[in-house]
Amino acid sequence: MLRTYFRKMAGTTQSPPRVNLAEIFWSWLGAFLGIAAVAVINYNLLDKTSLLMLIGSFGASAVLIYGAIKSPLAQPRNLLGGHVISALIGVTAFKFLAPHLWLAAALAVATSIAVMHATKTLHPPGGATALIAVISGPNVTNLGYLYALIPVGAGALIMLVVALVVNNLAPQRRYPEFWW
Repeated sequence: MLRTYFRKMAGTTQSPPRVNLAEIFWSWLGAFLGIAAVAVINYNLLDKTSLLMLIGSFGASAVLIYGAIKSPLAQPRNLLGGHVISALIGVTAFKFLAPHLWLAAALAVATSIAVMHATKTLHPPGGATALIAVISGPNVTNLGYLYALIPVGAGALIMLVVALVVNNLAPQRRYPEFWW
């Protein structure tokens, strides 16, 4: 029985082939422009001293929406819904369990995964978005539920617009695969 369990960890398929240079270029360009757009808007419109709108989970979203554009996890519904839902859950967990951050963090991430599954909005960076709502300190926690709109919703929407433009410039790329 133990042997069968460990055999499952051997994998069942080969590693996927490398992507071509054109795909690498378009992924790089999208990620650069998407992250830059969020950062520039934050710097010019909100705050010149910090990049609060540029949350860490957007780096992981960039990998999906510019580098793995066919993945179901990279589609607009997943990007926007996954981030916003997870932000709301993270803020709620912090508000109810703030003295116990370890519990708030675990509950925020686990509940975000469950709700994203239930709403067909699974986006792995959403787990980080929920965690950021709990552990980032006063710059984020003082925002309360506004965190779900700015930086999360607005930032994800900006990155989506860039993804729509850049991913469809190349003739061999098409984004999105689906909206809803």
